[in-house]
Amino acid sequence: MDWIDAVYRALDKASKAGVSYADARYQEYVYEYILVENGSLKEYSRTVRRGLGLRVLLDGSIGFASTNDPIRIDETVQYAISAARCMKGDVELSSKNPIRVRVRSGFSINPLDPTPEDKVSIVLSANRESMIEGVKSTSTRLGIQYDRRLTVSTDGCEVEVGCFLVGLGHMSVAYEAGRLERVYDSKSRVSGWEFISSMDWCDYTRSISRLAIESVKARTPRAGLYKAIVDPELIGLVIHEAFGHAVEGDLVASGSSILAGRLGETIASPYVSIVDDGLIEGGYYVPYDDEGVEKKPVTVVDNGVLKGFLTHLASASKLKLDPTGNGRAQDFHSQPIVRQTNLYMKPGDYSFDELIEDVDEGIYVKGMGAGGGQVDPGTGSFTFSVGPSYMIRKGELAELVRGTVVSGLILETLKGVEAVGCDLSVETSVFGGCGKDGQMVRVGGGGPHVKIKQISVGGG
Repeated sequence: MDWIDAVYRALDKASKAGVSYADARYQEYVYEYILVENGSLKEYSRTVRRGLGLRVLLDGSIGFASTNDPIRIDETVQYAISAARCMKGDVELSSKNPIRVRVRSGFSINPLDPTPEDKVSIVLSANRESMIEGVKSTSTRLGIQYDRRLTVSTDGCEVEVGCFLVGLGHMSVAYEAGRLERVYDSKSRVSGWEFISSMDWCDYTRSISRLAIESVKARTPRAGLYKAIVDPELIGLVIHEAFGHAVEGDLVASGSSILAGRLGETIASPYVSIVDDGLIEGGYYVPYDDEGVEKKPVTVVDNGVLKGFLTHLASASKLKLDPTGNGRAQDFHSQPIVRQTNLYMKPGDYSFDELIEDVDEGIYVKGMGAGGGQVDPGTGSFTFSVGPSYMIRKGELAELVRGTVVSGLILETLKGVEAVGCDLSVETSVFGGCGKDGQMVRVGGGGPHVKIKQISVGGG
């Protein structure tokens, strides 16, 4: 039995067993990874996974089981039904349109086709070119992902989505006078091999090394409250982590979000509009979610007003809202939960020069080289370690600063947005994603340059 036959057999067996709803999801996943450190190849790996996950709804309870063996489909169906019978639940799923579609992201050259030698050569060259004076160590990596998913459900849904994602990342560590400074960045694209072959990766990695050398000589900023210009990469990170999780319907329905019950309220500056879009240029490719729902753009904030939440079938039913196509699973072993796709702030009207021209003393905080942080969607608090940034003095960019940490409350921060740039940049990554409930999915994020009235800055 092949996998496609197994999908339909699982659905047929579950339906005949008397469940009120079932969906079967087949996934084929390939991931190639190359790592070069200090001019030497350290890893070349290729991961291939295939399998099926089956979800059933029986008397208000969800049962789920998965397998990587198509011969064990009957057993998998029984496990899922038994799991549902073991629990007492009150789950209801919203209805959805029975879509039948097969789509795949665009590409010119299949990124799995080039020879291993060609792939390693690009990574080795990029890494060796970054080894300039003042750099203590370097690492460069290449990632290639192919993810194909077929979702079939008892309500007539048949959705297949295939996606290629490729990218290269690099880290340089500079050393001077007993101090180390690490700068990391990556560029990924939903594309074929043409994205990798068209870029000058040697120039890219050298620029990261030069920034690391410049940064290790810089001071940390004086702690305090500053007017800030935030770049697109960092605004995307803050919006995703500190705000995006608070509009996920499962957290809203459970009362764990600071935004629960606040639809229609003004929660941000009138300059702020935020959208979750599965097909925005530069982001990850999510035309349909893992429940077979079309992922249309969702405006969650419109000119400062909270307009919507992100939902999957179960949370949409609880909140009495329409499903938004945000039911996403890490893989065939996982059930769909509410996840963002590409959450970004919409651009405004200001050029970068106009944003900084009236800033007497402030800071231009950047996401390149950011080192992560902490957020709490229940309170809206956030703390992020950002990348090498610049002070602003009398409307001009001034000295570089390192070791910068920014923190605040997300709703206060969004209410303090004074102007929004006319640029827009959305990015995704083949090397990471967003974690929630033990699952990781690819996401994207970004926005324009944004001016914020006040943000707390520290050095660390």
